[in-house]
Amino acid sequence: MPNPRSDMNAMTSARLITVAVLTFQFAGIADDWPQWFGPNRDGIWRETGILETFPAAGPEITWRTPIGAGYSGPAVAKGKVYITDRHPDTERVLKGNKAGSNPGTDRILCLSESTGERLWEFKYPSSYGVSYPSGPRATPSVDGDSVYSIGTEGMFFCLDAHSGKLNWKVDLKARYNPKTQIWGHAASPLIDKDKVILIPGGEGTTVVALDKQNGNELWRSLSTRDPGYCHPIIIEAGGVRQLIIWHPESINALDPETGQAYWTIPWKIKAGLTIATPRQDGNHLFLSSFYNGSTMLRLGDRAPTAEIVWQSKKASERDTTELHSIISTPVFSGDHIYGVCSYGQLRCLTSRSGKRLWETFAATTSGNPVRWATAFLTPHKQRYFLFNETGDLIIAQLSPERYTEIDRVNLLKPTNDDARGRLVVWSHPAYANKHIIVRNDEEIIRVSLAK
Repeated sequence: MPNPRSDMNAMTSARLITVAVLTFQFAGIADDWPQWFGPNRDGIWRETGILETFPAAGPEITWRTPIGAGYSGPAVAKGKVYITDRHPDTERVLKGNKAGSNPGTDRILCLSESTGERLWEFKYPSSYGVSYPSGPRATPSVDGDSVYSIGTEGMFFCLDAHSGKLNWKVDLKARYNPKTQIWGHAASPLIDKDKVILIPGGEGTTVVALDKQNGNELWRSLSTRDPGYCHPIIIEAGGVRQLIIWHPESINALDPETGQAYWTIPWKIKAGLTIATPRQDGNHLFLSSFYNGSTMLRLGDRAPTAEIVWQSKKASERDTTELHSIISTPVFSGDHIYGVCSYGQLRCLTSRSGKRLWETFAATTSGNPVRWATAFLTPHKQRYFLFNETGDLIIAQLSPERYTEIDRVNLLKPTNDDARGRLVVWSHPAYANKHIIVRNDEEIIRVSLAK
C-alpha cells in the first residue's frame, strides 16, 4: 500500500530541491579572481547576477582599508584578498626617471574579503633603484594554500596563504644576475601544474620554471638584454599548450613542460615596452606596444607554428594608425579589437587588417589627448566594464559602430603623481564574487556590483 508519510516526505524533498535550484540560479555564478587577469588569466569576467546600471546613490562600498602605495592589482581567493604595497623610509620619494636609491619596506597583505580586516602582513626591506618607485607592480598569484609574489627588485616569495608564514623565497637577482629594468619586475607569477613560471631576465634565464613547492629550478630558457614587463600566459593552439613569452626582442612560444621553443617571431620593441598581455582568439594572437604599434599572428592549426598576418609600420607614439597600447591590455574578439592607444584614444580596429573603425576619448580623458591616459577593459557578457585612471567605473557597449556609455560612477580618487603633472590610478581591478576590488596609493575598497 502507498505510504502517505513517504509520499509527503518525497514531495517536501522535491520542493526543497526546486527552491535550492532556483536560489542558485537567482544568485548566479560567483568566481574568485586568484591571479593576474582572473581565474583563466584571460581578463574576462564571467559571473552572473551582475547589475545593469548603478543605483542612483551609487553602488554599495562594503569596506575601505588603508594601504600604502603601489601599482599591483588585488588577487582574491577563498575569502581573502591579497595585495602588495610600499612604505618608503624617507619623506621624499624620488619621482620620474631613475635617479638613485629609495630605501623602504615592501609588504604583502592579506585581508578578509568580507570585512577588509587585515589578517596578516609579510614585510621585507627593499631599496628601489627604478623609475616610478611608488611600489610593487605585480599582482600576487594564489594556488591552493600558497600565495606567490614578486617584488619590484626581484625578491620572490612563496607564503602560506592562511598565515603569511614564509614557505620559501628566491632572490632572482642573486640567483640569475639579471639587470633590473628601469621600471622593475612587473610580470605576475604564472602557476602551471607543479611549477611557477617567472621572468627574471638574464642570459639564458629570461624565463624560468621553479618547483612551486620549494623553489628549485626545473628549467630555464631564452636570452634577451631586457626581459620586458609582459605577463606570461599559456594558450592552446596547434594541438599543444604553448607558453607565450613576449620580450623586447621577439615573441616566443615554449613548451611549458620543458622550456624548449616551438617558434619565435623577431620584433624589436623600443624602450623595452612589452607590457600589454597578448590576446588570443582562435588561431590568431594579437600584441600591441606603445611606440611600435601592433602585430597580428596566425597560429598553426596542426602544429605549433606562427606567422605575421599584419604589423604596424610606424614606430611612433603620436602618429598612430592602428593601436599603440601602453598600460591597458586590448580586447580581441573575433573580427574586432578594442583597446586604448598611446594618448587615451579608445579605438576599434578590424582584426583582419588593423584598419581603424572609430576612436573616442570619452572613456579616458573626456576630451583631449593625454600621454599614457588609460582605462582597463574587462568584457562581461555582451558589454564591458572600464575602470579608468581617474577612478571612474564605466559600463559600456563596444561595437564595430560605436562606443555607447551606459553608466558611470567614481569609486576612487586618483593619488599617484607619476604621470607628468596629473594624478592617476594605474592599478588593475579585480572582479570577484559580484564585487570590484580596486586600490589607489591610500586605500583599497570593495564595491558591490550585484544585481
